[in-house]
Amino acid sequence: MVKKVSKRLRELQAKVEDRPYAPLEALALLKETATAKFPESAEAHIRLGIDPKYTDQQLRTTVALPKGTGQVVRVAVIARGEKVTEATNAGADLAGSEELIDEIQKGMMDFDVLIATPDVMPQVAKLGRQLGPRGLMPSPKGGTVTFDLAQAIDEFKAGKLEFRADKSGIVHVMFGKASFSPDDLLINLKALQETIDRNRPSGAKGRYWRTMYVAATMGPSIEVDIAALRDMKASDAA
Repeated sequence: MVKKVSKRLRELQAKVEDRPYAPLEALALLKETATAKFPESAEAHIRLGIDPKYTDQQLRTTVALPKGTGQVVRVAVIARGEKVTEATNAGADLAGSEELIDEIQKGMMDFDVLIATPDVMPQVAKLGRQLGPRGLMPSPKGGTVTFDLAQAIDEFKAGKLEFRADKSGIVHVMFGKASFSPDDLLINLKALQETIDRNRPSGAKGRYWRTMYVAATMGPSIEVDIAALRDMKASDAA
């Protein structure tokens, strides 16, 4: 069944030319096409030259967005003993031990990030069915398995995001709000690009970057000139 495209989206698509846009130009157009009746996010969709079915071609890491996400991030922590109190004092929205694990098993998912201390990971592992499909399973690579709870909570609330390439080798990341200025969106997008380059999987062969598109949540896709973005210095974006 072919999904019907709304008149609003057709009109917005007509504004987008079939060509790669300079990064700042693309982000200005993203803002122009964010016309939904709710605050839209700015999203990046990046196709990489990797095959994640091989362990040496998987990408899973975190990015610290200098201008934040524009969202209130709810952080939950699973720990033991004094670490539960430490997490609460550090600003965790939820903190607990076995009782929090039980609540999550029953379907409670009132959080955006789940952090766990290494000693409770054997118990957290049984939450794979609930957390896995949502990308919320704590992992050392994602910075969400740690004893340094205060730092982790601060970073994720300030704009640190975990992301991974899906099974097709595509990275989908929210990198701010459409209400941000084009300059602030560019600073966040540059940080994302540098993070992806810095974490290039060892098994990636040939051309690493294939395509990058940005879009508002309900807006059309806009191709970004990857070479122009990579050639920019972070200081240029700032």
